[in-house]
Formats: sequence, C-alpha cells, structure tokens
Amino acid sequence: MLSEAMLATAGVINRMGTVSGGSTVSDYHDSEHERQISVTASLMHLEWLGKKFNVLDCPGYADFISESLGALKVSDLAVIVVHANHGVGVGTDTVWKTATEDGIPKVLVVNAFDKEETDFEKVLAQIREHFGERVFPMAIPINPGPGFNQVLDVTRSEVVTYAGDKSGKFTEAPATGELEERVKQLHGQLIEFIAESDDSLMEKFFAEGGLSEEELRGGLHAAIQKQVFTPLFVTSAEHNIGVARLMDFVAKYGSSPVDRPKVKATNGEGKEIEISLNDPEPVLYVFKTMSEAQFGELSFFRIYSGSVKFGSEVYNTDRRTSEKIGQIYLLNGKTRTTMPTLGAGDIAAVVKLKDTHTGNTLCGGKRQLSLPKVDYPKPNIHASLKSAGKGEEDKIASGLAALHHEDPTFLYTVDSELRQTVLSAQGELHLEVIANALRRRYNVHVELIEPRVRYRETIKARGDSKYRHKKQTGGAGQFAEVWMRIEPKPRDSGVEFTNSLVGQNVDRVFVPSVEKGTMKACEEGILAGYRVTDVKIDFYDGKMHPVDSKDIAFQIAGYFAFKESFTAARPCLLEPIQNVEIRIPEDCMGKVMGDLSSRRGRIQGMDVDGGFQLIKATVPAKELYRYSSTLRSLTGGRGIHSESFSHYEEMPRDAEQKVVEESKKHKAAQAAE
Repeated sequence: MLSEAMLATAGVINRMGTVSGGSTVSDYHDSEHERQISVTASLMHLEWLGKKFNVLDCPGYADFISESLGALKVSDLAVIVVHANHGVGVGTDTVWKTATEDGIPKVLVVNAFDKEETDFEKVLAQIREHFGERVFPMAIPINPGPGFNQVLDVTRSEVVTYAGDKSGKFTEAPATGELEERVKQLHGQLIEFIAESDDSLMEKFFAEGGLSEEELRGGLHAAIQKQVFTPLFVTSAEHNIGVARLMDFVAKYGSSPVDRPKVKATNGEGKEIEISLNDPEPVLYVFKTMSEAQFGELSFFRIYSGSVKFGSEVYNTDRRTSEKIGQIYLLNGKTRTTMPTLGAGDIAAVVKLKDTHTGNTLCGGKRQLSLPKVDYPKPNIHASLKSAGKGEEDKIASGLAALHHEDPTFLYTVDSELRQTVLSAQGELHLEVIANALRRRYNVHVELIEPRVRYRETIKARGDSKYRHKKQTGGAGQFAEVWMRIEPKPRDSGVEFTNSLVGQNVDRVFVPSVEKGTMKACEEGILAGYRVTDVKIDFYDGKMHPVDSKDIAFQIAGYFAFKESFTAARPCLLEPIQNVEIRIPEDCMGKVMGDLSSRRGRIQGMDVDGGFQLIKATVPAKELYRYSSTLRSLTGGRGIHSESFSHYEEMPRDAEQKVVEESKKHKAAQAAE
C-alpha cells in the first residue's frame, strides 16, 4: 500500500487500489490476489521533485525473503516498513541485517497509524530495542487511530495536516506548545547526529554550540549515507497520510547511484576489481527472472555502468554465452513502457534472453566480470511431490528446473533411493506457491505429501549363515553354497566386504559374484527396505559344483546368505539426526522448549542475540516435518530455524516398529499399483 500511495502522490495512477480488491499496481499475480499478500517483488517507477525513483516493492512474508534479498542487491536505499500494530517481524530483522552488511542506507517507515490501539512510543521503543538508539523519528503521529491525519514534522517544526481524500495533499502550520518543545528537544539530538557525520561540522558544533538550518540540511545527506542514524517516518498508506513528506525526504536526502558509484566485482582471473558508474562498457546484474504468460520470460536487471539498447550484444559471464538484448521495458507492475535505451543506475526488464538466470552478470564484449551473488538462506521445510497423472515425469522435471532458475531459494532433489522428488523451500506457503505454479503453467497433477526419511539398517550383534542355492530344471543347473559371518562396525563407517577363504572349496573367481549379491541385499535393505550400513561381511567358506556353479548362482547365494546372517544379528534401524538452530523471542522460550521435547529433541546449547534467544539442538529428521510452520505458530511468526544433517543413531524400539509397519504397507501399495 505504501508503493501504491507513492504512485498516486506522484500522479502515476489516478486512484489508489486496495489489497482486498486485488487492484494494487504491485500485487498483480493470481497467487497474490488469492492470498492477499505479496509473493514476488514488483518493479515500479515514478518522478518526484525532479528525481526518478525505481521502487522495488517486496513481500513481507518470510517465505518469500529471497525476493527482498534479490531486490536489496540492486538498491541504493532500503525503505523498511513496520506495521504499527504488529511491530518488528522476522523479515524486518533479515532485511535490516542484510542492508547493514551491504552498506545500504536505511529508512524506517511505521505504517498503519490509522488502526485501532496504535502506540507510537511503544513501537518506537521496540524498534530501538532491535536496531539501536540511533533510530530517530523524523515524524511523529499527532492523532493516531481511526481518523489519523496529522503528523509532526521534526525537521521543519511544523504540524502537517493531510486531506481525507487519499490525494496526499496537505497543509502546514507551525508547531506550538508541547509540540514545539518536543521538536526543539529532537532538533538538538538531530544536530548532534549530523555533526558526527562530518568533522568540519563537528568542529563548528562545538565552537558555536550548534548548526544553522542550512548546515543541518546540508549534513543530513551525508549522515544518512554513513548511517550515523536511521530516520523513521510514520504513515497511513491506505489513506495516503505522511507519504508525500517521506518522498520529499528520499528525493532530497536519500541515496542514489551517484552515492554508490563503485561496486566490487571479480574478473575472469578471479581478481577483485571495481566497476565505476562512469565506465563506458555496460555491466548488468540480473536480480530476478520470471515467466509471464503474456510476454514469456522476463529478466529484471540493474545497469552498473555503460548503457544498453534494443539489439545490444552482451556476454553472460556465468553461463559463458552471448545474449542479444531484446525489448527493454520500464515497469509499473504489469504495465510496461518500451524504452529504446537505458543508462547506468537504472533498473528495468528485458524479454526472452535465451540462457540467462537469476544472479547472472551480463557485460559488454571487452569485459568479463562477475558481480557478487545473493547469499540466500537455506530451505527449512520439505515435501515430496506426488503425481496423480501418468506420463507427466518429463513435464514435472522441466517445470521444476525452470521454476528453480526463477527462484534459487527453492531446491529439489530426485531421490533414487526412496523413489521420490523432494521440494525444499522457505516455508509452507512457499511450497504451495511452487506446487500451484507447476499445476498452472505445466498442466500437471501434483500434490505435496510428507517425504520419506532416509533411515538406515544395521546390526547390534554378530550373525552367521550357511546358505545353499540349488536349482535343477532339465538342462544346466545352478549350485552355490556360501558361508558368511557378519559383525557391527563403528557408526558411519559403511559396509565392508572381505573374504577369508582357504583351501579349494570355492574358486576365487566367485568372490566378486558373492560380493555383488551381498551389496544388492544391502542396497534393498532387509528389515524395512532401507540401505544397510556399518556392517563388516566376511565370506569365509562355501561349496561349489564343477559344472553347475556359475556367477548368477553365487550372486543369489550371497544375497540370501547375507539376509539370513543379518536377521540373526539383532538388526535395528538408524534414523538421521539433524542439527537445528532456532532463533526466537525470549517470551516464547517455554513453548518452543516444550515442543522440542515432544519431538525427542536434545538441547546442545543456548545463546543470546540482541532481543532473541538462540537454541541449538539435535532433533530426529522424522520429527521436523513442517516444523517451520509450527515454530511460526508458537512465536507469532517471529521464530526462524535452520537445519543440517548431523549423524545417524539407533531409533527407539516403538518408533522403529512403526517405520517397519509403514514400510510393509508401502511395499504392499507399490505391489498393488
């Protein structure tokens, strides 16, 4: 709604749309209309006070954080929006941290002061608790709540009253009484911040006891660039209140490509170099790709140097292919304006590049440079893809590959061991959006189900068997006898096959045959159909027939000899254990710890990170299905976690029995199919 209000204020649109009506410029995809939230970053542009704004409106939902991180990569200023009622969210923290690490100046906007029970001092205190005391209010709501229309402008010491027609127009009056006193106090703090950003201003500040209005305004820009303080504004975007003054501030004091004229890149030899805004050769970074039914594939890019035009030849240094620039568009959501040429600092989209994906760098012919890529968070929720249609495998495979090129934060693996395709994403909603895109674009019939877990089978004792394979039917027969003993090996040491044959009972030529049969049994599993591990196998004796013994006979004998000895060696199941790191607000500790305990989790350590608690634990993989959704529910959407494989360990007996029963049902279902 903030970007919608900005477009209306600048006269790009005649009237503001609504989220509930699905009529905003930035949220124009079907999935956004269905869910009434942003799912993808939208590009818009406008002009204000003679300056061009490229506005990238990003989803706030944590499942789609990749869209924000990609947009931040090409931004000069991060306008971070916080809801007046809900306060700082998980996404807010992530965006703040990334912008800080990348040296991108930040402006905070607390929106929705027209809602019931808004408390400016409370939300300001929470923001300062998260982001430090140098968050400074440039505007303060005078009458928050329903009917909100007045803002105290700190820099100008004025009360700004906005029209009630959503036009963004306002009248100004000098601040008086208590409001004037408050502005004076805040002015003093602001002058100190600005003096800090410039040595000459600091000297003048101490020599003269302050700064003039002109010096204050002149120093504001530098102070923002150096992030000496973070300005905070208040708005009601839905009613277009406070937005015009925010735009004034961004146009006058915000960051532009001129403030960040050089970016680091690596050349073909891996050496770090700098790209300058004034370099003549074009360098483009593709921060987003998406497939549009009407236009085909769109590649969103920023130009870091030089210029591009329709028909320009560029080189993709990541894919090592040449590309021809097609039609270039400036975008306002789904509205496209054709541009013949664009220069350094601009952001736009191009259609139908043949082999360019998110994160690729495009350069003019004489340069081969690669700009640093976005470091996306690892997926933390997984689901298996089940196809209800016959013969759709190829369409699903090509669909998943195309969707991954658009969105690198979702991964997929085809697990040949468990015969399933597993999708890994940033959250439950992210999984659903991917599945819907598959259904809609590629016309496949898929559903998301719980993925099978990679259990392992092993033994706890020694086992022995003497297996004879004998087959006699008319012609040549088959004969082989294998004597085998097995014993446990240390955890995570795999399967070791040895032979200790002596004498002439078995020709050594059959040893590979026995090993092949044994390894086949290990791969198939005996107890519940999972791979065998941590076992030492010794083929120590046997018998053969001078005519009927052959390779296939010893393979079969080895296969069944191993099965028999394994069954006699107290078999058990091992389950994968994950390392889990959880970041939650302190007030949610009790609920999260209780939930971890119910999942057989074991706490490994705890730490404090600002206002958050960090919990490190190990949890069985089986117990983590859709854990991110549960964690969000327990923490009001403020908790996040990451997980990675740790080790295998023996399962509790009752849990093992359930898996064995499930395996039998799975086999029966497969046989029925």
